[in-house]
Amino acid sequence: MQLAFFEPSDIEQLKQWINTEELLMNWSGRLFSFPLTNESLNWYIQDTNVIDTSDAFIFKAVDEQGNNIGHISLGGISTLNKSARISRVFVSEAGRNKGVCTFMVKEVVKFGFEHLKLHRIGMGVYDTNKAAVTCYEKAGLTIEGINKDIFLYNNQYWSMIELAILDNEWRALQNK
Repeated sequence: MQLAFFEPSDIEQLKQWINTEELLMNWSGRLFSFPLTNESLNWYIQDTNVIDTSDAFIFKAVDEQGNNIGHISLGGISTLNKSARISRVFVSEAGRNKGVCTFMVKEVVKFGFEHLKLHRIGMGVYDTNKAAVTCYEKAGLTIEGINKDIFLYNNQYWSMIELAILDNEWRALQNK
């Protein structure tokens, strides 16, 4: 398995994966409207994946056969604060229960600390997604808190669990 930059040719695959409004809301909140469109996804990937100039990096996980099995982004990059946020994590059905999520998060964290020289990487996940919380904790992030009832979807409030990892915490994990 490897992580590679997400490219325009990957848009159709992502549209097939995010095939319900609920999946879209879990994946991106209200950043996009359902269904995903080429236009919105072209905007999303515009000006990304260039070291020293981009404020976002978008990746795909690729299995040993060359199939895309996941998606993840690192955005909101602040060079002043040396921080960023992981977002829009998605594992395809073919990649589930195979460690793809943990692999992607670990690789993106490594990219952020090694290539971008960040100090802090955070992320949020809706409390309805228990499997994702487990994945992020396995990857080394720790829960910092909860923003209660931050998102209303289908007359149900979702809370946001905030997680993060610092560069020194990550380095300590690498030395274990």
